[in-house]
Amino acid sequence: MPSATPSAITTLPTQQTAIVAEGPGKLTVRHDLPVPALGAAQAIVKTAAVAINPADAKMLDYSAAVGAIHGYDFAGTIVALGTDVPPHLSMGDRVAGLAHGGNAAEPMIGGFCEYVVVDADLLFKLPDRMSFGQGASLGTGVGTALLCIFQELGLPTSLLEQPAPPTDHDASFVLVAGGSTATGTRAIQFLKIAGLRPIATSSPANFDLCLRFGAERVFDYRSPTAAADIRTYTHNTLKYAIDCVSQADTTQLCYGAIGRAGGKYVSLEPYRETITATRPTVTPSFAMVLTMFGDKVDLDGVYGREARPGDRRFASHTWAIVQRLLDRGLIQAHPVREMEGGWAGVIKGVDMIRSQAMSGYKLVYGV
Repeated sequence: MPSATPSAITTLPTQQTAIVAEGPGKLTVRHDLPVPALGAAQAIVKTAAVAINPADAKMLDYSAAVGAIHGYDFAGTIVALGTDVPPHLSMGDRVAGLAHGGNAAEPMIGGFCEYVVVDADLLFKLPDRMSFGQGASLGTGVGTALLCIFQELGLPTSLLEQPAPPTDHDASFVLVAGGSTATGTRAIQFLKIAGLRPIATSSPANFDLCLRFGAERVFDYRSPTAAADIRTYTHNTLKYAIDCVSQADTTQLCYGAIGRAGGKYVSLEPYRETITATRPTVTPSFAMVLTMFGDKVDLDGVYGREARPGDRRFASHTWAIVQRLLDRGLIQAHPVREMEGGWAGVIKGVDMIRSQAMSGYKLVYGV
């Protein structure tokens, strides 16, 4: 990518602190990594906070890119801008986004570093009401929810262009299994804004959270009658399901809840074909947020993907839509738990998310 003369810049160091992969399951803090050159369509963000995602542990364990900067979600302040960036961004803006961390093809790009180099059209300018910690929770959840709803399920992005009128009860139901996850709350909120009828599953402890983000009804995922209860509530018409948990039992629940005419199911992990084969009228797919960067996803096995330039164009288009929703105060922040410990704490956070689910909140670290 060509370098660019920034529009304005304070003097940046040539080296930075970052978290890199040492090997499968192992991260370390380095203080001698280069700050990458700025591309014409890019920004450099001085990181203030990062958020932990399950994928930070999963990809490290499954397909570690040794020597590459790790991590996805970050928030901070723009300290350099290329010459070809969206006009709403300026030096000093508070922003958030995600980077393709753990990428062997571009090992110095990632979210867990002092200076994140990122395509500027994939940054959100944060409203004053949103802290850096809250902003750091946006990137992966927003990107994944957008891909699931508008790429994999095929619903039109035009539905998000303006706030929806009160819900039309002839509108389509969409089930969000795992509604209290960071992707789940994002999906519920976008579906509600789009004028659709989001319903969700979660534990009873998180019913209120799902309802606050716009779920019309929430069902206990542990109930043996959950799928039947959803079929009853939707009059057997449910066509769409987003599985934010993506385990065998949630795949089974979603397939049992989809109405008699069939529909579409999207998971965030490889789905069990022994389950999806039971209903040929339901079309399954597996969404992966890293395809939004448009390049080949160079991971092992089923997580690897060929380049999808269409997903990159989609990301740029929908990021601009979400920015307008943020500006209008229509996007809430997912609950966060702000942790201490700086970069060493981030490594501990990755270990924590490996061993325990973060239900109803996201771990964020000031750095």
